Amino acid sequence: MSTGALTRRPVRGATALRGGRVWRPTPYQVAGFLFWLVMSLAYWRVPLCCDAGQHAAVVERLKAHLLRPRHPMADLPGAGSPYYSPYAVAQGAFARLSGLSGWEVVRLAGPFNLLVLLTGVNRFVRVLTPRPWAPVLASATMTLLWGTERAWWSGYLGLMSMTGNLAYPSTFAIGLAFWAWALTGARARDTRRVRYVGPGGLRGITGYVTLGALYGVVLLVHPITAVAAALGGAAFVAGRQRGWSPALVGRWAVTGAAALLVARSWPYFDVFALAGDGSVDAMHRRLYQDLAGHFWLAFLGLPALWLRWRRSARDPLVLMFALDCLVVGYGWVSGHYTYGRILGLTLVPLQFALAVELAAPRPWRVGRRVLCAVTAVGACLGFLTVQAGAVVPRSLDPVGFEQPPRWPTYDWAARYIGPGEVVITDGYYAVHAIAGHGPDLAAPAWPDAALDERERLRRLKDVRAYLSPGSTRTERTAVARRYHVRWLLLTRRHPLPEEAVVVAWSGRTGEVLARVG
Repeated sequence: MSTGALTRRPVRGATALRGGRVWRPTPYQVAGFLFWLVMSLAYWRVPLCCDAGQHAAVVERLKAHLLRPRHPMADLPGAGSPYYSPYAVAQGAFARLSGLSGWEVVRLAGPFNLLVLLTGVNRFVRVLTPRPWAPVLASATMTLLWGTERAWWSGYLGLMSMTGNLAYPSTFAIGLAFWAWALTGARARDTRRVRYVGPGGLRGITGYVTLGALYGVVLLVHPITAVAAALGGAAFVAGRQRGWSPALVGRWAVTGAAALLVARSWPYFDVFALAGDGSVDAMHRRLYQDLAGHFWLAFLGLPALWLRWRRSARDPLVLMFALDCLVVGYGWVSGHYTYGRILGLTLVPLQFALAVELAAPRPWRVGRRVLCAVTAVGACLGFLTVQAGAVVPRSLDPVGFEQPPRWPTYDWAARYIGPGEVVITDGYYAVHAIAGHGPDLAAPAWPDAALDERERLRRLKDVRAYLSPGSTRTERTAVARRYHVRWLLLTRRHPLPEEAVVVAWSGRTGEVLARVG
């Protein structure tokens, strides 16, 4: 995390030869390492689920063809797919060099992403305050103060949600966003850089270019997180910058230009073409449901944020919260519900303002003591109602906490299906997971800019027709030939077509793998 504290002691003997400096870890280094270890173990003990199959499929396609990958889940070209981000390409290159499968690479990505996130949190908080316990408290509020109903979504940083999404690109992008905010805040308040301008033009511009490149990478890795990242960066520039000069305007303009240039030059897809894509808005409407149950504990930070506003209406956390709320509200009013994906980061100003306030040195006034007591009760409530099952194994659970989802695995079926062979399945788990082993689906589970949404919906309609109890063998054969279907992966509630030959079955789920064609 941060560099440990260096203290001086009276030098004696051999210690004098080393200058008397003794390294001591900071509170956050100790707490952060323990949190990283516990959360990594908690993440590893739970089978990968949900969107992990999609990300494993992306790694598999890049492992097979790094420069020209196929569509992540279908036997189609993959040009233009936003899943092929710099993060995914790095994973694909690692898979090619190491020989690991897509699932294994995704599994290993969790602790790495958590490290990026925790170091970013530390740097971000240190820009807000020098108080040594503030990053520790920020990690606690960030992971515990959500709500008393489970909020499980990519980009949400509660303990429970982390057990499923640590390996996702969104977690990596959020970690980079914290780093970007920290660097932006440090530059915005460093007035010495203003005076470092020579008669030959702008000098010392490299740092601004690098910062812009970082924002550009966030945009490519997870575009919706980049919206929150840009709002946070703007909040720090507007809140911390004092005295606007042409040189300063030019430097921040260079930062923005570098971000756009990096994003524009990425060869795998055009990130700016996603701005008008509403194909995923409908599925994100759920983000706006039961907001109180999912997030109300975070609003314990409102008094702390209000105190910051009282001190300065230009406080970066205050501006960040206001801007995020405006974007979330726009998503609801306009019907572009995808903007609700920044709801998790909208809580950051509340959670971190509270952490900074409670890290103040003692003695405390009555108001701060009351705030601390209420926060402790809220953290315990959030832990016991939602988050505890993430880190307390069922074997050690004396209460019966709600546990993370435990999806079935499909190794038993994947060993028979060759890479790129097409599967039709009627199972919810299978349709999200099987492509992560290398096979293709006749109809992809998720929208993707590389495939026209009308074509994906047509494929889904054909798959439903194939699986319909009233379908004839002739109709099924036509669909199988159209999409080169070789395999059926069916739940036990679905009758097996007469032309299918059973190859394997799962003792856990009762699903059957059968060959056709």
